Amino acid sequence: MQATTELTREATPTVTPATNRKVIALAIAGAFGGFLFGFDSSVINGAVEAIQGQFGLSEAITGFAVASALLGAATGAYLGGGFADKFGRIPVMLVGAIIFFASSIGSGLAFGVVDLILWRVVGGIGIGLASVVAPAYIAEISPRQMRGRLGSLQQLSITIGIFAALLSDAIFAATAGGAGQMFWWGLEAWRWMFLVSAVPALIYGVVALLLPESPRYLVLHDKERKAREVLERVLPHGDVDREMREMKASIQDDVRARRTGSLRGPVFGLKPIVWVGILLSVFQQFVGINVIFYYSTTLWSAVGFEESSSLTISVVTSVTNILVTLVAIALVDRIGRRPILLAGSIGMTVSLATMAMAFSRSVMIDGELALQGAWGPIALVAANVFVMSFGASWGPVVWVLLGEIFPNTIRAKALGLAAAAQWVANFLVTVTFPPMAGLSLPLTYGVYALFAGLSFVFVLTKVPETNGMSLDEANTLLPNKNSAKPKAATKAEPVLRR
Repeated sequence: MQATTELTREATPTVTPATNRKVIALAIAGAFGGFLFGFDSSVINGAVEAIQGQFGLSEAITGFAVASALLGAATGAYLGGGFADKFGRIPVMLVGAIIFFASSIGSGLAFGVVDLILWRVVGGIGIGLASVVAPAYIAEISPRQMRGRLGSLQQLSITIGIFAALLSDAIFAATAGGAGQMFWWGLEAWRWMFLVSAVPALIYGVVALLLPESPRYLVLHDKERKAREVLERVLPHGDVDREMREMKASIQDDVRARRTGSLRGPVFGLKPIVWVGILLSVFQQFVGINVIFYYSTTLWSAVGFEESSSLTISVVTSVTNILVTLVAIALVDRIGRRPILLAGSIGMTVSLATMAMAFSRSVMIDGELALQGAWGPIALVAANVFVMSFGASWGPVVWVLLGEIFPNTIRAKALGLAAAAQWVANFLVTVTFPPMAGLSLPLTYGVYALFAGLSFVFVLTKVPETNGMSLDEANTLLPNKNSAKPKAATKAEPVLRR
């Protein structure tokens, strides 16, 4: 291990701007799966009330219809790790694009809630596959000095997908005069909200066809010649021979883990680092972030805002999410992962507690819930502070860590398990929100505030700092949680670390 560590810190050729541009372009393309993730999960926001009215759904069935895609996503994420290891990152991307395209058409033409749920589950499988492959692919083609920023592109793509979905929802609803009103070809506007999802699915399929396979995957499967060809394309001025040697040495170091079954360990059947990844994913969802993006239109309508105003608020919130994610991308490689997560936990806890307090002051007027006086603006500000706190921390940084902390030979599988846990947690939050909100909004947001507070304790005690480490260093040990960026690494960074 010492020899490997010293090797990673040797002086290497400088990364040229041309090399940076190529790696950035590959990372952006690979992160497009995150766009589908965000678009598909949020496009139902503007359609919830129309679907509930058209099909006569109860609150519980409405919640299940909204959350059904997440069940498929959990399945796709769990299977995606094994598929990505066996068939490659690019084939899994293509399958995800095809499945998502079919789901978009099926959801838009659904005859009833049963087949709508079925198609949403199918689409979720495609998104689950894409959500696993993207962070693994980005981590495996990124230089260490850029890996945090490039890994954050996954979350940035998710936020842009959320924005695009909410914006398209608002445009369709405004043009048709409401989500439940007839639009083109005798179909309601809410159906077009789903049908338009076929466009990003097609784009993702084309992008996947143009991407090279991960060099690390190729080396793992004894396809060294192809791996060398990819490295020569990505690093025209780099030391390809050295990159090949280091990848092979890293893989050999993990042979024992590869033989054993990989994820199995002493802590409830799993390795401790796998549990860290799972709990990061669970806390990311249990703070209730997706309630804002799945139900915000319904939520703000419930407290007195018109449908058009509620959609506008949702779009503005999604823009805020994009902007603060850019802040996180700028800072993640400068100040580290842990400080950002800790600050985000504090901001989320305070803002969610404020929302709970605001909704505790709500009153019923003519049978409708309303926030009077300053409590409406306070709730709006608190909701946006919550989104800012999440978007600048737990949103992007969790994806960065999931791409870094797992050993090479189990990375895709462990990412699959962690992503599946994220989807299951997302499902639980999404399906329980309507009945919980019907019971008590203050209690609902109080529960989310509690999990935000617990996330602070978890990061403080269990999450390692991986900033400044090579990918191979970061994922072969659980570093001291207060470890700083190695000074030696800043003097001479390698061209590309895998």
